[in-house]
Amino acid sequence: MTNRPLDVLEETLGSEVHVTLKGGDTYDGVLSGYDQHMNLVLGEDDNVTIIRGDNVVSIQP
Repeated sequence: MTNRPLDVLEETLGSEVHVTLKGGDTYDGVLSGYDQHMNLVLGEDDNVTIIRGDNVVSIQP
C-alpha cells in the first residue's frame, strides 16, 4: 500500500533531502517543515530556504 505524499514528508522531517525543481535547479538540506501545499522549509537556524510546493518535481532522501 502506498503512503500519501504528506505522510512521506512527515516521515522525512529532520532528515537530509535532495529537492529537484522545475527548470532543473536542485537544493540539498534538512527538511525542517512543510505544509498542505507541499511548500518546503530546508535548513535550520539562520540558514533557511523556503521552496514553493508547485515548483517541486521530486524529493529524495
